[in-house]
Amino acid sequence: MEDLKPKTNRDGSHTSLWQDTIDTISYTQEKKAAAPYDTLIVGGGITGLTTALLLQQQGQKCLLVEAHNPGYGTTGGTTAHLNTFLDTSYPEIDSDFGEKASAQIAAAARDTINFIKNNIDVLGIDADFEFKDGYLFSQNEEETKTLDSIFSSSKKAGLDVSETSTNQLPIGFDKCICFKDQAQFHPLKYLNGLAQEFIRLGGTILNDTFIEKNEEKNGLHYAYSADGTFTARNLVYATHIPPGVNLLSLRNAPYRSYVLAVKLKDENYPDGLSYDLKEPYHYFRSHEVDGERHLIIGGADHKTGHDDPEAAFAELEAYTREHFNVESIAYKWSSQYYVPVDGLPYIGQLPGDADRIFIATGYNGNGMILGSLAAKIINDLILEQSNPLAELFNPSRLKPVAGFSEFIKENADVAYRFVADRFGNENIESLTSLAEDEGKIVELNGEKLAVYKGKDGHVSALNPVCTHAHCIVNFNPEEKSWDCPCHGGRFSIDGKVLTGPPRKDLEQVVFKKA
Repeated sequence: MEDLKPKTNRDGSHTSLWQDTIDTISYTQEKKAAAPYDTLIVGGGITGLTTALLLQQQGQKCLLVEAHNPGYGTTGGTTAHLNTFLDTSYPEIDSDFGEKASAQIAAAARDTINFIKNNIDVLGIDADFEFKDGYLFSQNEEETKTLDSIFSSSKKAGLDVSETSTNQLPIGFDKCICFKDQAQFHPLKYLNGLAQEFIRLGGTILNDTFIEKNEEKNGLHYAYSADGTFTARNLVYATHIPPGVNLLSLRNAPYRSYVLAVKLKDENYPDGLSYDLKEPYHYFRSHEVDGERHLIIGGADHKTGHDDPEAAFAELEAYTREHFNVESIAYKWSSQYYVPVDGLPYIGQLPGDADRIFIATGYNGNGMILGSLAAKIINDLILEQSNPLAELFNPSRLKPVAGFSEFIKENADVAYRFVADRFGNENIESLTSLAEDEGKIVELNGEKLAVYKGKDGHVSALNPVCTHAHCIVNFNPEEKSWDCPCHGGRFSIDGKVLTGPPRKDLEQVVFKKA
């Protein structure tokens, strides 16, 4: 039965453009009696739903469980660029994995855009899909050297790319190249179409079903939730980092990216997908929804739980107003992604765990392409069919040359946060400094607390120790969440898990009355 709500929810207090322009995709169905399932998919984003649909189309009996509602996580907060060039550039892939790998990935990215378009056409999904040119531009001599390298490696990898005299933006540039046959779409409309077809074929989706733990017994996977136990021959975690402390927690760094959807006074909206070469880079496109056109601009990325989210939004807004004739900012939101230490995603069997547990993570900023590609790879692995990218993206790989320096840097940061957050000098002796709708880590009677004062003046408190790897969370004043700076776990104001890898909520602390 379809549960109709005004709009679909996602993992932050800010509403994305996509949420506000689609009816809910919050499907709730009765549990089917037949068990075990062939495959249990945990997570209702683009990876999970695409995987579920592909397997159901091949005759499998599949169950998809989602802790909240489909599209709750990154898929509901993406800017939905579909690219054949990736955040990990082809010169980097050439250097670390070889030119053959670059050619494989370029072909796979091109095929994945066509795969998404074919799903839209065959299933009749109104997903606002459009092919667009992609423009990558430099603004100084150093960036131009980088751009020249990307241009050369991209052509060698087989992409249709050429120099161009425009970047489609009112922003000056030194040099620009154009990638043909890129694309964009409405991610939640697409997700809704996949979900409807999955259910039509007999698949089952359960909302509000949080998997607390899993175990393998006698060749079957048992997944436990408050609502029951589910059994399946295959288990897929389409949740970014799989739950618990595992190798993938150490090989991926969580980042947040910030987005504005802007109305312009002069209607000077870009007609392509554009990207600069700053660090972090800015990305641009436009999208028309219900007759209203918006400039979508993103950037100001930083590691989750580290920098100031309010400052990130302010920086992005100032940049936008500097270059565009802004009438109003219609929407603003942020979203999370994971950066792999060696540049390529991890897709396949979960290392060090029971057989036939599959994961996909490390998409960097290319979640719509790589999430769809991951679904195709996992489908082939489960059905025991060959896939040319399965070995390249194997989660058990270790490329010391490609990933060692990033591995050391990211995990040294985790170690620093683990120690520094416990033995810092801050000692707040009262809660009087808390403003309404504000959260802080405070120290009371020698104990650290995560405290929040609501708009009604009520103060709540949580144990600030993340239930994943025991780092200390920080307050995100924009999304009104408690974010872990180590592995990207996020919790609501009342301590409920918003995004993994934590499996347990933060412990609530009750103040004793005087």
